[in-house]
Amino acid sequence: MSKFPKIALCATGGTALFLGLAAVGTGSVSGLDSVSFSDAITAPFLSAATAEENPQNTGFALGRVALPEEVAAWDQDVRPDGKGLPAGKGDVLTGEEIFADSCAMCHGDFGEGVGRWPVLAGGVDTLDSERPVKTIGSYWPYLSTVYDYINRAMPFGNARSLAPDEIYAITAYLLYVNDLVEEDFELSKENFTEVKLPNEGNFFPDDRLEVEYPLFSAEVCMSDCKDSVEITGRAAIVDVTPDDVAAREAREAAAAEIQASAQDALVTGAAIEAVAEVKAETEQVTPEAVSVDPAQVAKGAKLFKKCKACHQVGDGAKNRTGPQLNNLMGRVAGSGEGFRYSKAFKNAQQDGLVWQDETLAAFLAKPKAYLKGTKMSFSGFKKEADVAAMIAYLRSFDQ
Repeated sequence: MSKFPKIALCATGGTALFLGLAAVGTGSVSGLDSVSFSDAITAPFLSAATAEENPQNTGFALGRVALPEEVAAWDQDVRPDGKGLPAGKGDVLTGEEIFADSCAMCHGDFGEGVGRWPVLAGGVDTLDSERPVKTIGSYWPYLSTVYDYINRAMPFGNARSLAPDEIYAITAYLLYVNDLVEEDFELSKENFTEVKLPNEGNFFPDDRLEVEYPLFSAEVCMSDCKDSVEITGRAAIVDVTPDDVAAREAREAAAAEIQASAQDALVTGAAIEAVAEVKAETEQVTPEAVSVDPAQVAKGAKLFKKCKACHQVGDGAKNRTGPQLNNLMGRVAGSGEGFRYSKAFKNAQQDGLVWQDETLAAFLAKPKAYLKGTKMSFSGFKKEADVAAMIAYLRSFDQ
């Protein structure tokens, strides 16, 4: 797990939703500790009659005190401790179907994001990088934020259209694509608070009122405040705070070393020759030599529905989000024609990784564990029988 940065939570009485951060607070607003939620939101609008009865009232003498049921209609937030959750339940497989119908057009079938729409899965070990990927699995602190945001704001353009069971199911599916639960997991009001997101421990209560405010409340210096001004760091990315000089120099040195290594590999051609040698050896074993069970192929065809959002097979197959998978067996990883592979696959290609039964089985079972850094969002097939069926199906497209 990466070294996550510590993030302060804004202290609020319910759920604080930040579109960029998706952080949730559980404290209380200073000065409102002894004031009920109802009193807090209605006090400024007390009626004139109430103002006469209570001369100390500082309200605007407008309207009337809201009825408890009226306040309850607006009190829809869900807290990290489970308060506000409705009765209900939903499982991963049901959530996958609902997500495909209502969410995938923006977020992708596996939460990988479409275009500039938010990525919901992956991003682990990126929070300390220059371009962190902030997702439910890598950044968000509480599962209640996920449920609450879906409940109030999703699907885009049709908010508040989902029933509680559907929201539980979608939330369960999002946990699954982030490798936090298995495919047979069912989320409910009863087990909701048992689910802990990986980054929860790296958030802490907002203490700026006690710590920072006193520091900045003293008399402000307006001139000749410092003998000299020196630039000690520059941001490599416009919206990122500059690092210290030592860290920047270390990063530049590491980048120079990587570039030098890449140049050496390019000059010697050793990696390319190694790949060619491995490929030549694997081509001696023809796909026709391996028998394919028709029943396995049929089962694999059904399972391939999980993959077809990104991959194509068969006549006219083309590269999409992922490469086309015809003639996959015996192919060197990352060598599909016309597809722009990620760095992880380029490294695998240089290492001579070839797709055969064993290597493909390991990859299909746990892609992100087998090939570190892969951008493929699918978390893998959990059953060995499903992996075998997928391999049989893919073999049926070898020529």
